[in-house]
This record gives sequence, C-alpha cells and structure tokens, in this order.
Amino acid sequence: MNKNEKFVITINREVGTGGRTVGRKLAEKLDVKYCDKAVIDGLTQKFGLSPERIEEIKAQKKSWWNDINNYYQTLISSASMPMDAETKLDNASMFETEKRILQELATESSCVVAGRTGFIVFREWPNHLNIFIQASMEHRVQRVMYRQNVSEQEARDIIAKMDASREAYIKKYENTSRYDTRNYQLVISMDDLSEDDAVEIIMDYIDRTSK
Repeated sequence: MNKNEKFVITINREVGTGGRTVGRKLAEKLDVKYCDKAVIDGLTQKFGLSPERIEEIKAQKKSWWNDINNYYQTLISSASMPMDAETKLDNASMFETEKRILQELATESSCVVAGRTGFIVFREWPNHLNIFIQASMEHRVQRVMYRQNVSEQEARDIIAKMDASREAYIKKYENTSRYDTRNYQLVISMDDLSEDDAVEIIMDYIDRTSK
C-alpha cells in the first residue's frame, strides 16, 4: 500500500479483540476518515438510502456526497446519532447499500473501514490494506465481560452468536470465510497487545511496505 496516494485500510475483527478501537485510533493517527457499522447505519437511516436511492441522488445532484459527508462528520463527532428516518432493507439490499457507501467514501478520500465486509468490498481496490485482528477465546471473553458487564457464560454466548452471524453473512454473499488469512495482508493477535501497540505495528507495516 502506498500511503502517499489515496488509500483504504479495512479492519476485520473478532468480537472482543478491540479491533474497532484499533481502527478508530489508526484513522486518527493517519488523519483520515473512519467508518464502521454505526456510521453506515446512521447514513442509511438519515438519507433513506437503498441501492436505488443512491443512484437517484447521484443522478439529481453531482455533489450528492457532500451532503452525506457533512452528516458523516456530525455522526463521528456526536455521542448520539440522530435518525431522521428509518429505512428497512432486506439483507441483499443492505449489503449492496453498504458496499456503495463505502466505495463512495473511499473514492472521496483515504479512509479506515472497520468491519462491514470491507475486506470483500475493497479486495480489488488499487491501493488497499486488509487487516484481520484476532485473539484467544480467553482474551475475548475477559474483554466482553469487562466492557458489557456480563458473566463469563454470557460473554461466551455473545461471542458465539456474533461469530456465527458474521461468518454466515460473509458466506451468503461470497465464497470465502472471514477466517481465511489469504483475504488479508496483515493478521494481528491482540493477546499481549494494547490497541496502541496494534496501531504501531500497523504503522510500521505501512512504512515498510509503502512504495
């Protein structure tokens, strides 16, 4: 990946690894936009976005992304995300909507994308880095227990449910697994690392591989 040109970094992560925090801190370090599920959901509901609606807006207004981008800035700077409309989409439409929003974001500027099937959406992107963040079950359970204030069994149940759901979502649309390391250029285990440590490892990798 060439950090001196427009780029996109995707972070796929197991629940309970701190991968979302790593993504946010990495974006801050690189001074680029950050996007995750909360941002996508906020944009989708605010603008009533569907694949068809995105095309309509683009046809009506060439600079349509400016309006969405302004709202994006509101989302990431606000603790509460206002929802002016509610959009109900089936899974196929949501997948396509997320894909188009992410690609528009990456077309506009460099960004870090956490989750949201980013490693699939950008696998053919000209200047990208796909990262997978994982950890042992013990590490994940302890983190979920602490952050969600739940028992050990509840934490294990949450992890099992999320793991199964995310894997099923990927396999529904692509003939691959989120655990297939061939989908990534960099895989990081968080067992003995802080989020800041992980960011430094990624930054070092970028510096070493940047053209």
